[in-house]
Amino acid sequence: MTGERSSVVGVGAYAPRFRMPADAVRDALGSFDARGVDQVAVPDADEDALTMAAEAAGRALDAAETRPDDLDALFLASTTLPYDEEAATARLASLLGAPERTRTAQFAGSTAAGGEALAAALDADGLSVVVASDAPTGAADGAVGHAAGAGAAAVVVAPDDADGVEAAAVTDAASFTSPYPGTRFRERGSEETTGLGVTAYDRRAYRETVRGAVDALGGAESPAAAALQAPDGDLPYRAAGALGVDADAVDAGTVAADLGDAGAASAFLGLAAALADGAGSVLLVPYGSGGVAHAFRIRAGGSAPVERTVDGDRELDFAAARRRRGAFDSGVPEGGGAYVSVPSYRRTLPQRHRLVAGRCEACGGLAFPPEGACPDCGGREGYEDVALAETGTVEAATTISQGGAPPEFVPQQARGGAYASAVVAFEGPEGGAASVPVQVVIADEDAPDVGDDVAAVPRVLYDQEGVRRYGVKAVPTAGRR
Repeated sequence: MTGERSSVVGVGAYAPRFRMPADAVRDALGSFDARGVDQVAVPDADEDALTMAAEAAGRALDAAETRPDDLDALFLASTTLPYDEEAATARLASLLGAPERTRTAQFAGSTAAGGEALAAALDADGLSVVVASDAPTGAADGAVGHAAGAGAAAVVVAPDDADGVEAAAVTDAASFTSPYPGTRFRERGSEETTGLGVTAYDRRAYRETVRGAVDALGGAESPAAAALQAPDGDLPYRAAGALGVDADAVDAGTVAADLGDAGAASAFLGLAAALADGAGSVLLVPYGSGGVAHAFRIRAGGSAPVERTVDGDRELDFAAARRRRGAFDSGVPEGGGAYVSVPSYRRTLPQRHRLVAGRCEACGGLAFPPEGACPDCGGREGYEDVALAETGTVEAATTISQGGAPPEFVPQQARGGAYASAVVAFEGPEGGAASVPVQVVIADEDAPDVGDDVAAVPRVLYDQEGVRRYGVKAVPTAGRR
């Protein structure tokens, strides 16, 4: 059973815009071995599990009409964070603007990590965000690699007695473990997930572990949607009979056909899809090979607000998808480039992560970054921190074509091609605007012109000294999903 604090008051979901169809793999390799998958989501050159987590969490907070300042806890689940040892939750909290007092915890080790994170949130005090984000990879010629997709989903969990909010109630929770080694694993030091590939063994491990968690709930109780872990588009349906749910319920809570295997985010993306379609009850079951499963019974009544950005609008062939994932990246060339020390970078995180400008205490003008003399009045009385708008207008732009990028951006350009360097006017909260230099991520015909509107997004800037730098970039709002 859950604790007293078990209302889901907002749900967010995000998936990259790029898709690789199953036929693209068949054309390149002669076969496609991911059952029930029609296409997979492919992260952009500067997207990773952390940037997708920020995208999903921001949407969940918007859906819940909640500010990051109000957060008491932040829980992150992923198997593909960029570092084996570092608190990624600190970076996520900064990207979101959560206060430093926020309790944080991250969960990894298996695709069931999202279930562990949600269980922790249900036991926590105050307002929590649970984010599951993943971008698994596998061998290019194997079933795991063929199914590998990407995406993130987040839920905002509030006290049951929160006033004035629509909510879905998490009424029951349970877990089940049973040792099934070898079904799916990633060895230390490897970036690729693999498994023994014993199909009957894998199916039995999945079916029995998921059923064990659902049985511990007291049974499935015929939910309108079943958001089961989906390593591919086939296993959830094979387990449906053992769980006592029908194929329509699995349809309502499964997104693997369109996104592929989204790892720890898989079941939560299914939950977001089900709630967005108005499902009144959802069975949520994150599963991790090895094996462990967590089951949650959610009563929604069609009332939980959801914000999703999961549709794809750019199709990639096999080679282009491999390129986006860095298969042909030769690294940063020697010499040149801008060096920014980690201490200097850390001092500018509010500007880089959240577009925090300064309002001049003498004249009220805006300055970005908030340092030195005021560009409007020349005063040095100091600045008050203010957050700029998330959308702005291009004042000047140039396209950086292949071969023209500074060394630190060469790996990004090798993966994603040309990008734009622009000066963008972002408005302040009480009028006025600040001009901000920013990279604009473009795709095909979306290169910005002066006067075009762009939207700020969290992305990877570059890696330097082994440290990944994150910051705001922009995407054209024309045709934005």
